[in-house]
Amino acid sequence: METPFNDRGVSVTRNALSSAGQVFPLRDIVSVQVVTVQKNKALPLTISLLGLIGLILGAIFGSPAGIVCGVMLVVVGWLTWATQDITHRLMVQTTNGEREALMSIDREFVERVSAAVHEAKAAAVQKA
Repeated sequence: METPFNDRGVSVTRNALSSAGQVFPLRDIVSVQVVTVQKNKALPLTISLLGLIGLILGAIFGSPAGIVCGVMLVVVGWLTWATQDITHRLMVQTTNGEREALMSIDREFVERVSAAVHEAKAAAVQKA
């Protein structure tokens, strides 16, 4: 079996993991793990709070521009939150350190790549 895994531009062969133009020889891979990165809460919250402050100050001082800018910032903060995705990364530990090999919003795909790397490493050990 020459290519046990080949999907979405990622391939795992009996010799290497290839993803996004990076090639990781299996002999150099110490371990792989799937890491989940949650949505960034600080930036959207900060933008929305600044917008809310601008909205309140605009209303207090009777400034239509302040009210409009405040409302716009609140909406931008909400949109920033709503359009973020939770991402999953395949981190590869090699003898030279840890590097990100793959990033996707599809956790199942990243886990399949991780499983393929583990299977290819196990097959390489059995042949040796």
